[in-house]
Amino acid sequence: MRQAGTVNDTTTSLFIKICGLRTERDVDTAVEAGADAVGFVFSASPRQVDAATAARLCRRVPEHVLTVGVFRDEPLPDVRALAGEAGIRAVQLHGSEGREYYDDLGAGGWTLIRAAAFGEAAPPRCGELGEDLLLLDAPVPGSGVAWDWSGAAAAVPGPGEKWLLAGGLTPDNVRAAVAAARPWGVDVSSGVERSRGIKDPALITAFAAAARATARPPA
Repeated sequence: MRQAGTVNDTTTSLFIKICGLRTERDVDTAVEAGADAVGFVFSASPRQVDAATAARLCRRVPEHVLTVGVFRDEPLPDVRALAGEAGIRAVQLHGSEGREYYDDLGAGGWTLIRAAAFGEAAPPRCGELGEDLLLLDAPVPGSGVAWDWSGAAAAVPGPGEKWLLAGGLTPDNVRAAVAAARPWGVDVSSGVERSRGIKDPALITAFAAAARATARPPA
């Protein structure tokens, strides 16, 4: 496996990713709250940033925190160029990218995260396309709506697989979601916003504290 920052099994704490960050305050708050990864959205979204902004923000992130760029169905050369210019260490893919796409990025040294929506025809398994981490999102990705997390425990990965639960998580429900789905880690974006695309430092801190207090379920 490629180097993936703090992606390891040396702790029983949940892996915490805070995504959709756009400002210095966002990044500083997430890092100070104890996030293991911070995400920057390059695809069309209210949270979208350009490569120059992401590069500036990445320079504020300590080595032990994984920097992630989020893409959806962008041409492979564009992803390579943006990821290289921004200096991110991981690429998260939300589209219909195939195995060759993953192999190409993997050869470039980026840690790879594959996002899949709950309820797809075939339950996803981490590593099927060469990814290092699997992210299981809500049936309607990006909706920010809580969903039936209980089905995820059976539908997704086997014991010991690294996968992140996403979709509708908030500081108030993350503990219940983890108890129901038993993920290796969690990912949040809209659940720590005061309005669409605008992060709330207090919510970031509260989410990280709630998630950090929740032990990773045993494999």
